[in-house]
Amino acid sequence: MLSATGIAKSFGGVQAIKAVDIEIRSGAITALLGPNGAGKTTMFAMLAGFIRPDRGRITFERRDITGWAPERIARVGMVRTFQVTQPFSGLSVAHNIRVGAFLRENRPREAETRARAIGERLGLGKVLDRSASSLTVAGRKRLEIARAMATQPRLLLLDEVMAGLNPTEINEIVELIKQIRDSGVTILLTEHIMHAVAQLADVAHVLAGGTLISSGTPRQIAEDPKVIEAYLGHGAAQRLANA
Repeated sequence: MLSATGIAKSFGGVQAIKAVDIEIRSGAITALLGPNGAGKTTMFAMLAGFIRPDRGRITFERRDITGWAPERIARVGMVRTFQVTQPFSGLSVAHNIRVGAFLRENRPREAETRARAIGERLGLGKVLDRSASSLTVAGRKRLEIARAMATQPRLLLLDEVMAGLNPTEINEIVELIKQIRDSGVTILLTEHIMHAVAQLADVAHVLAGGTLISSGTPRQIAEDPKVIEAYLGHGAAQRLANA
C-alpha cells in the first residue's frame, strides 16, 4: 500500500534519516519504533508530506507522492495525527471533527452528520456539543483520531497516540485502534508503550540513529540483539516477547 525507498533527510549537518526502506501492507497495523531522536517523527512527517525528503521515493497505492503537500496526500487517502494535540478550543467537539469532514464534503449539514456519526463511533458521543477545550488528555487523543477519520483515510498514521495516558486509557485506545483497523483502515503507528505494540502490531520496523536496524513481528524484533542494545533493553524485550 505504502512504500518508502531510499528515503534520506538531513537538517544542516545532521542526517536524521539515512536511506530507509519501509513497506506498509494493506490491512495491517505496522509499528515504527525506536528511541527518542531515532528519526521516527521525521519519517512520519516525510510520509505525510510535511517534510520533503532529500532523496528517495514514496509511493502510495502505486502512485508516486514524493514531495506532495499534506492536503494533496490527505485527499488520496493518507492522513496523520500529531502527538501534541491542538484542537480548535473555541469550537465544539463536533465542529472540530467537522473540520476533517470538510476535506471531502463541502455541504455543512452533511459534514456535521458525518462528524457526529464518527464521534459516536469513537466514543465521543456524550461530549460532541461541549467545547474541545473541556476535554481530558484522553478525550483530546480521541478527538485527534476522530478528526483524522473524518477525512475517510485508507491509511492512518498515528503519532504516539497513547503518550500521557493511564493504563485504563491505553487499553481503551488499543481497542479503538483495533476497531479502526477492522473497519478497513490500514494503520502505521509510532509508540513507546511496548505492551500496546505487542497487542496491535502485525509488523514492526525499528529505527536507531536514522537507520532501519530491524523489521519483523514484535516477537522477532524483541529477540534481535541490535534492537535490545539500541532501544528496548532486556526487560522491555522480554515483556514484548512474552506479550
